[in-house]
Amino acid sequence: MTGALMIDVAGTALLSEDSQLISQPEVGGVILFGRNVANASQVRKLCDTIRDCNPEILIGVDQEGGRVARLREGFTKLPAMGAIGKLFDTDPDTAKSCAFDCGYLMACEVLAVGIDISFAPVLDLDDVSSVIGDRSFHQDPKVIITLANEFMRGMKAAGMATTGKHFPGHGAIAPDSHVSTAIDDRGFAEIMARDIQPFLQTMPLLDALMPAHVIFSQVDDLPAGFSKIWLQDILRDKLGFEGVIFSDDLSMAGAKIAGDIGARVTAALHAGCDLALVCNDRLAALDATQAVKALQLSPSNRVAAMKSQIPTWQGSLEATCQQFSHWQSAKENVTASFFGESQFKGTNQQDKPIDPTHYSAS
Repeated sequence: MTGALMIDVAGTALLSEDSQLISQPEVGGVILFGRNVANASQVRKLCDTIRDCNPEILIGVDQEGGRVARLREGFTKLPAMGAIGKLFDTDPDTAKSCAFDCGYLMACEVLAVGIDISFAPVLDLDDVSSVIGDRSFHQDPKVIITLANEFMRGMKAAGMATTGKHFPGHGAIAPDSHVSTAIDDRGFAEIMARDIQPFLQTMPLLDALMPAHVIFSQVDDLPAGFSKIWLQDILRDKLGFEGVIFSDDLSMAGAKIAGDIGARVTAALHAGCDLALVCNDRLAALDATQAVKALQLSPSNRVAAMKSQIPTWQGSLEATCQQFSHWQSAKENVTASFFGESQFKGTNQQDKPIDPTHYSAS
């Protein structure tokens, strides 16, 4: 049984205030950011220390590839998923193999340093969104479905649960919900025909979903992550999803419509989220614990299923990853395919990262 909040910590080692917060029964998860990462051995020590404070904690990170990569120094460089989509346009079989290897490679290295999950993959369409772009596999839902299924098979082969985002789709919304209110005025039928298809058609491999901080005004006047219509009536009842629902970061501008942090956490959990993320605002996280305590909710049994079998640390990232049978060949394939002398070199945005220190790219 775990608490209903996922929070962050200050730096590369725990402060006493971090330890106290993690130990609260209302806290069920910790998300790591770039500011928490110096190198692989330091991250593993940090994760081990976090679990000393709370053995049941779920530790997550955004390690999508491309410009959204919290783990960089000493870790294998991963392409943006859009680069795999470009490869698919000319060589589908190789692209599918690379998608599997990217999912496997990412999961191996994330698990090796003690992190249970990466919030991946992105299932949004590469449409007009200013924050999605090449984080998406493709513009075509059918291609996204094909490549995302392979990527998730790779994750699962390495032993990691999967998290699709941002339900029911953020790609058609130009504003960035991290910094502004995002409204989609399309009807449900249009959203269902395109944006929801990657979520629906990959559902057998999805262990969790993260809803978008987007208002789909023809369906509900609340953002999807606060909407019982979206999370319960549509996602649970109509589509039959039984996995975990993570809120997106409730400190984002797109979440402020629900009120102060206590109101946001309450709205997200009442709407159907199993775990509410409150990031990069320690005072808000403290207030959120009080809000959860007041709700007296029974913790979700679903979240425990997201925890991974963490491999024994062997003194280095490379030595630890050797415990995964396919890690070396996946690393060689991904590196040669996207960062060797190929037509795809330089086509993604991994060298222009979303601020890896604080910015919540979920």
